Order: sequence, then C-alpha cells, then structure tokens
Amino acid sequence: MKEGIHPQDYRFVVFKDMSNGYSFLSRSTAQSKETIVWEDGKEYPLVKVEISNTSHPFFTGKKVLVDTTGRIEKFRKRYQKADQAAAPEEAEKPKAARKK
Repeated sequence: MKEGIHPQDYRFVVFKDMSNGYSFLSRSTAQSKETIVWEDGKEYPLVKVEISNTSHPFFTGKKVLVDTTGRIEKFRKRYQKADQAAAPEEAEKPKAARKK
C-alpha cells in the first residue's frame, strides 16, 4: 500500500437511512454540519443517506426499488406529452403518406 494517501481523520459518525429511519454508528471521514445525540448520550455528526442495507433491494430481497425522487413519473409524463403531440400530426397525413 502507498503511504500518505489514506485519510487519518476517522471519527464516529451516525448514518441515518432516510427511507426507513434506521440509524447506525460507524467510523468514517464523511463530513457533516448536522449532529445527533446517540443512544449512549454522546453527540455525533449525522450523515443522511437515501439507501442502506436495511432498505436496499439486494439485502432485503425485494425486487422493486421505491423511487423517492419521482424520476420515473417525470420520464413517463415527458414522453407521454411527446407521443400525444406526434399523434395528431400522424392523423392529419393522407394514408399514402403514412405508409412510407
């Protein structure tokens, strides 16, 4: 291993899974402006994560991942509008022009 490339400032940090509220204490170099009082009564930096081993489909056995940001719905709406806009143009063309 190369010397001098690994961080030296490991400290205890609480990670909180925002999808299900699960929290765990671990050592990390992750920076955070928020803090939380842990079960032992001490205050630790808080790092919020969207997914952890308690909510990830691989670890839970669930096949479907819940989309928390609504990306799928946005995608469907965007392309549904494009399909609807193209449909009237297609209807206006003569049958001979549609076959090409």
